[in-house]
Amino acid sequence: MGLLSLLVFLPFITALFVMAAPIQKQIRWIALFGTGLHLILTAITTYKYVSVGLLSTSPEDKLTKLFLVEKIDWFTSIGIQYNLGVDGISMAMVILTSIIIFTGVLASWNVENRSKEFFALLLVLVTGVFGVFLSFDLFLFFMFYEVAVLPMYLLIGVWGTGPKEYSAMKLTLMLMVGSALILVGFLALYFIAGAKTGIYTFDLNSLAQFNYPKEFQSWAFPTIFVGFGILGALYPFHTWSPDGHASAPTAVSMLHAGVLMKLGGYGALRIAVYLLPEGAKEWGLFFMALATINILYGAFGAIKQKDLKFFTAYSSVSHCGLVLFGVATLNFMGFKGAVLQMFSHGIMTGLFFALIGMIYGRTHTRMISEMGGLGQVMPWLSTSFYIAGLASLGLPGFSGFIAEVHVFMAWFFGNAWHSIVFSRVLTILAAMSIVVTAVYVLRGLGKVFLGPVQDPHHENLTDATITEKLTTGMLVATLAIVGVYPLPLIKLIENSIYPILNRLH
Repeated sequence: MGLLSLLVFLPFITALFVMAAPIQKQIRWIALFGTGLHLILTAITTYKYVSVGLLSTSPEDKLTKLFLVEKIDWFTSIGIQYNLGVDGISMAMVILTSIIIFTGVLASWNVENRSKEFFALLLVLVTGVFGVFLSFDLFLFFMFYEVAVLPMYLLIGVWGTGPKEYSAMKLTLMLMVGSALILVGFLALYFIAGAKTGIYTFDLNSLAQFNYPKEFQSWAFPTIFVGFGILGALYPFHTWSPDGHASAPTAVSMLHAGVLMKLGGYGALRIAVYLLPEGAKEWGLFFMALATINILYGAFGAIKQKDLKFFTAYSSVSHCGLVLFGVATLNFMGFKGAVLQMFSHGIMTGLFFALIGMIYGRTHTRMISEMGGLGQVMPWLSTSFYIAGLASLGLPGFSGFIAEVHVFMAWFFGNAWHSIVFSRVLTILAAMSIVVTAVYVLRGLGKVFLGPVQDPHHENLTDATITEKLTTGMLVATLAIVGVYPLPLIKLIENSIYPILNRLH
């Protein structure tokens, strides 16, 4: 056990220190120190990953193995191992999560109600997220997946707003249905491969050496894809997402939209497509159509919203549809676009929800009609909100543009398994969401920040504090850096896509 184990369990260790803190004021500083240390460790891990030459791998010798592998026999009688590893895709997701949890702690600086339990649960949740991204044993993957999902019930139910009990229960039940589907799929993968080879194992790369029967893949692929798709807000299983977003406290909304929903796209690509390529070829076009509905439904739904959090929540449903759309294209450009979109959307949505929490803390309202002219009294927050909005609509110079270009260009490269005509029609429909996104983003920004101040009580509101400037500044800088110079992130991702493509071929 080494660096990767430390990446996974450092948040949990920090949570223990938080629970043991004798003084209330120490809690937030312990959480900030732990997440800041994790950010440094993430940078060290990324440097180690890059320094071994993985980014300079020649096209003829693409990476097919994991790095920094930590493998320990756990339950040998049934083939379960403590198996951690990292490749470019998981490294990008670890960087995303580390940024979001650090800024999430900063955005929660003023939480006073049972802050010890709040920060501890937040840190336990990201322990599960890091475990999912670094696990290459399906049993370990599922265990961490449950750890990542279950704290959401308490975080929303106790610290949320509005109909928080309803939202927390709805979210938990829907995600448990997804977990049940995933578990059925994992056990089927385990027993089918074991019965044929005589080796029962949950090791992901070992299972990838086995070619599952096509008739098995026909039902196993949609089972696993839908299980992960529920967490990725796949239509028509998306209804839990807007309610969960709207009722969650700020940091939980940031983690919920910025990281947790990425587990869906990550699992669909890493496990469903990788292990069941024939099922992916059979069902890919169907799920591309559902993702197109996601994209358009979320965009049109955002136009009608009057609550700023619901506005952003439906936008999130639309942008997560782009992730699943990219996965369903089943080609190199689409896969790369899906991972880029996961990263970009995570940062962008984290910024959106952080800003909404800051504005709500001052105005005590989330209703768009009750705002107006806030740009005059909150120049820093309004500028940051504009940047998030422009990144959301895909303005060149921000990471959203880079991700969406890859997803929409995937149709040009095509593949031998999708109808060219149908896939291009779906791509054109999905690309139309850019116009709809521009409409709701620009209208929303105008109503909230432009014009005269609507409410006299808002004229004396304060702008961002130092911690709020640090939070929003980090997220804005990430959006801009990736948008202006995306090559390092693209190279980080590319080599890890080839093993999945090789399985499809």
